[in-house]
Amino acid sequence: MATKPLTYNSKRKVASDGKEKGDFKNKKPRLEETSNGKASGSEQQSSRESHAKQKQLALERKAAKPLADEVQRTKKIWERLRLKSHVPKDERQKLVAELYEIITGRIRDFVLKHDAVRAVQTAIKYSTPEQRKQIAQELQGTYAQLAEGRYAKFLIGKLLIHNDDEIRDIIIPNFYGKVRKLINHSEASWILDDIYRTVATKEQKALLLREWYGPEFTLKELTKDIKTTSDLKQILEEEPSKRGPIMKSLLDLINSLVQKRMTGFTMLHDAMLQYYTNTQPGSEEFNEFMELVKGDEAGDLLKNLAFTRSGARLVCLLLAYGTAKDRKVLLKAYKDTFTLMSGDQYGHIVLLTAYDVIDDTKLTSKAIFPEIVGEKEEEVAQNIVAAANNPNARITLLYLLEGFSKSLFPASNAYDLEVLKEVHEIRKSTSKKEDDVRRKELAAILSPSLIDAIAASPSDLTATPFGCQFVADVLLSGLGDKQKALEALAQSVSGSPKQEPAEDELAPRSHIANTPFGGRMLKSLIQGGRFDRATGKVKLVEPPLGFSNILYPIVKKHIMDWATGPSSFVVVALLESEEFTSAEELKKTLKKNKKQLQTAATEPTAEQKAAKEANESGEAGKKGKKTEAPVGNKGSKLLLEKL
Repeated sequence: MATKPLTYNSKRKVASDGKEKGDFKNKKPRLEETSNGKASGSEQQSSRESHAKQKQLALERKAAKPLADEVQRTKKIWERLRLKSHVPKDERQKLVAELYEIITGRIRDFVLKHDAVRAVQTAIKYSTPEQRKQIAQELQGTYAQLAEGRYAKFLIGKLLIHNDDEIRDIIIPNFYGKVRKLINHSEASWILDDIYRTVATKEQKALLLREWYGPEFTLKELTKDIKTTSDLKQILEEEPSKRGPIMKSLLDLINSLVQKRMTGFTMLHDAMLQYYTNTQPGSEEFNEFMELVKGDEAGDLLKNLAFTRSGARLVCLLLAYGTAKDRKVLLKAYKDTFTLMSGDQYGHIVLLTAYDVIDDTKLTSKAIFPEIVGEKEEEVAQNIVAAANNPNARITLLYLLEGFSKSLFPASNAYDLEVLKEVHEIRKSTSKKEDDVRRKELAAILSPSLIDAIAASPSDLTATPFGCQFVADVLLSGLGDKQKALEALAQSVSGSPKQEPAEDELAPRSHIANTPFGGRMLKSLIQGGRFDRATGKVKLVEPPLGFSNILYPIVKKHIMDWATGPSSFVVVALLESEEFTSAEELKKTLKKNKKQLQTAATEPTAEQKAAKEANESGEAGKKGKKTEAPVGNKGSKLLLEKL
């Protein structure tokens, strides 16, 4: 008699080849079927007994392991403590105390067990500074081993995250002499680089990076009398005979990580910069290194380099020294990354270098501008408004117009200037096109998009200090037709500065006349140029902006609010402007309202009242002479003098 065919449950899955796909959670050993389609009773009994025996053996093996009971208890405590919001403070303190009783003196045994290390991390989370130091000291000598653990490496991070200098100085020396091994390890490399990048002191960084230069730098007895430095140039100057072995050792380690695609390490980028800056331009070493970087077909190496201090400088040097073909390859690697780079602390320097050294301005503009500005009309204004308010992205938009302006490169941006000046020196022998010609060609391509963004979103741009500075720079230095942008800007400042916001307006935007940055922007545009300190005069732009004649009809109705308000210097600028054609009309209006000007010039402004109250409250009880601050609107005083 034929056996009864098997019936398939509707929930079972069948692969495309007709075979049943297993459900690993519910899958059970198949039993041989009897003639009626059911397993025999003896076989079912045998299977249950077998499973019971296996389960018992597993429990016995687990119980036989060292610290089995303690590990089991710590796991139960961890399960309770990890639900922080559900555990009362008193209970949590008791559980933490019990946890410390179990692990104290045996932490090394716990941290090397993947299921127990979580409990130690929880203990650190709720620990006092003294308890953390105790744990750090107890683990002394094991940190290199912990770094290699898939789970234990996080324990190191938990100890270091509190920025305790004593704990840092306990942990980091454990990695000395092991850097070359650990940086190649799939787990340890990340925690080592995090330590190097975030918590290591300058001296500790130097000791870690030196080990890349060869085995002798890992032996303390050979380097104990040598000044700690990772500056390869200085090391080679002191011992030029060791140049060959050091450069070979360094390149081998760099190449090893690049081939493994482990290219995101700050330590690697620092090492690569040290190697490249100690090669001779045009030499075999120099050219081989360029090929090594270009040979990363996925482009991950170059993309990672752009986002670190040393990496960005290295890419800038590669662009500066590279041939036209090299530069094209390097630029291509950053496709779809330019927007991210433009807003990055270091990545934006790579874009500025590309502007400065690539002679093919069409290549530069087609590769970079569509990404950072946008291609669709509706997204251009949105992208530019966002970029204009980003401290780094704004530089990539205004650099072609403003150059090394202090507004773009304040003292805090000294590193940018240092790198760019180095690039400018190199390009004298590697770029053919005149610097001014290259800059003007790129500015002519970029300017229309910037001017159109002002015409489309003047209110959004003038709502912030960076935005106002952006508008002034573009309208004074940009190339193209600015009429629509100037008209849109003038319309955006209409209305009375003293007008009360609507009741249903939850977060009303302050009128531009009531913001110091807005007043400065309008004043500079009315003047129609930059103030030249050498001549003591405003140097007018060509062609003239004529903004005073565009703005006056818009603000004429509320001109006295402007003349007596925070932006009174805007009215002063109108009277002083050589382009302004309605000066006499404005003077007549001011003369008619002379009393209003006199009141504003003599009475304290809202800001002066607030400052006086703050000073009085701060100086309460203090003895000594008090100097009286000037009272009244300075702009209103100047207007009275002009009348």
